[in-house]
Amino acid sequence: MEKLTFSQIKKLQKTYGVDTIQETINSGLCWKMEGSSSRFAMQCLEAGMCMLPLEPKYDYYGTLVPARSMLKQGSKGTFLNSVNFWIMVYDGDYDTIECLEETFWVS
Repeated sequence: MEKLTFSQIKKLQKTYGVDTIQETINSGLCWKMEGSSSRFAMQCLEAGMCMLPLEPKYDYYGTLVPARSMLKQGSKGTFLNSVNFWIMVYDGDYDTIECLEETFWVS
């Protein structure tokens, strides 16, 4: 697989139960919740399971959380970072899928 589209990533997120955390990132809600929620969202962004939304958000303290287009391509939170992660899932990378299943308790 050469590159995944946005809609293919959304389908994979839904399949593995990642769509809920992606929705809280898109809405900015995760940045207004308790610390463990925002830390979990950050872990998902770093791994590439999720991506930042198109519009910037603000956290509980009023600090800007950038939009994915404001970041260097391929860095955490960007579309390319998600593409790289989900290609491994799509291609059947055992370690990546196991990480997803452990994180989201999917079987």
